[in-house]
Amino acid sequence: MKAIRVREFGPPDVLRVEDVEIPAPAEGEVLVAVEVAGLSYGDVIVRSGRYPFPLPYVPGLEVGGRVVAAGPGTDPALVGARVVAATVGMSGGYAEFAVAEAVNAHRVPEALGLDTAVAVAQSGALAIGMLAAIAPRPGESVLVTAAAGRIGSLLVQRAGVLGAGTVIGAVGGGEKAAAAREFGADVVVDYTDADWAAQVREATAGRGADVVLDAVGGDTAVQALAATADGGGRFGLYGFTSGRWAELDPLAIAGRGLAVIGVLGIVFAKPAAEQRADVALALAEAAAGRLVPRVHASFPLERAADAHAAVEGRANVGAVLIAP
Repeated sequence: MKAIRVREFGPPDVLRVEDVEIPAPAEGEVLVAVEVAGLSYGDVIVRSGRYPFPLPYVPGLEVGGRVVAAGPGTDPALVGARVVAATVGMSGGYAEFAVAEAVNAHRVPEALGLDTAVAVAQSGALAIGMLAAIAPRPGESVLVTAAAGRIGSLLVQRAGVLGAGTVIGAVGGGEKAAAAREFGADVVVDYTDADWAAQVREATAGRGADVVLDAVGGDTAVQALAATADGGGRFGLYGFTSGRWAELDPLAIAGRGLAVIGVLGIVFAKPAAEQRADVALALAEAAAGRLVPRVHASFPLERAADAHAAVEGRANVGAVLIAP
């Protein structure tokens, strides 16, 4: 089969197509004929060498397609099912076939296309889990950075469903500002405005955002922290697309009465059954029209490097997919 195999860490052009053996599903696993693979920022981090990972490997943590084989101890009724699934081991989703644990293969509701299902399954589950971890109360204001991105756009939508008073989307540029409004942000601020943190406070009657979810880190996180409400505001960090984690001043945080929460770590620490339940809920919410992902672009396998460049350069509005 054709697959992307990474033999060295580096820029996007280390993603090269090779002929590799079709993997065989082991006990409790299924083999999926991949029609769509998701591209997460985690794929970018690993490929660039910023996270320890053995070489060589086939990237891609999530796939959508049909189950074509089931390993021992697996329900044979899964064969032929249309699923989204999390891949296992070194056999990732940037390939024509990928292996997944059967318990992590979710049947796709008939109302959803595979592109939509892949775009919403893992990202929607993360949005659901992170908001549960930071627990916005009805009527509280919520600020989401990278609000036009794959996860940010779903956080904006989910916060609205949970009854947030004011949902504020922070983005970079006019196109992303328009997209954030379409996703449901009540107020949109632009990183390119030097006073955007002050704009957040203005939009919240001077208080600041009760809940902040930051995926960017660096200078953006500094401004987002400045825009967090004193006396009980919660700052949830879950990424560093800028290349730097948020720089935190413990004395200032303590003096202002803020809570800093590693929301992504809380999600990953949940029991596996609860994480699977979040994926199932994300798919159900998508089928009901309450979580609507946007697909920025779908790239063929041979252009995986271009797909990574788009995500790494933060050029995408919504999800970027790969179609083997």
